[in-house]
Amino acid sequence: MLLRAVIEMSDLFEKRLQSHLTVNPTDLEAMEHLLSSGPLGPSELARRLHVSTASTTTVVDRLVALGHVTREAHPTDRRGVLVVPTDASRRRAMSVLMPMILDIDAVLDRYPAEERSVITDYLAQVVDVYRSHTTPDHD
Repeated sequence: MLLRAVIEMSDLFEKRLQSHLTVNPTDLEAMEHLLSSGPLGPSELARRLHVSTASTTTVVDRLVALGHVTREAHPTDRRGVLVVPTDASRRRAMSVLMPMILDIDAVLDRYPAEERSVITDYLAQVVDVYRSHTTPDHD
């Protein structure tokens, strides 16, 4: 099934990105949240990773040591800290991500608008199915 092949290729690509950034799966997930959402507090990052704040501290410590993030003072909460991705790390990640994203966009651009609409609708429904099967209350 083609969708299974897409999922397998996505997993392989994620492993390639982990290797490129020299991070483990949890660290990469943290980086994905930080790169897509911008700076986050440690508690919010822990919530998004579904791990304890103590575990998040370990993740952030590793990412700081690798030069992927910095800890910066929160601009409005003088006791708070934000975890901020470094520009160098963002560039490293994007050097791998952007060529693939552009190539996938180019594939979609080969189709007429009405076919792109069908493809987009199908993928949106697949995402909805995944979402429904990954919620905590789904049995």
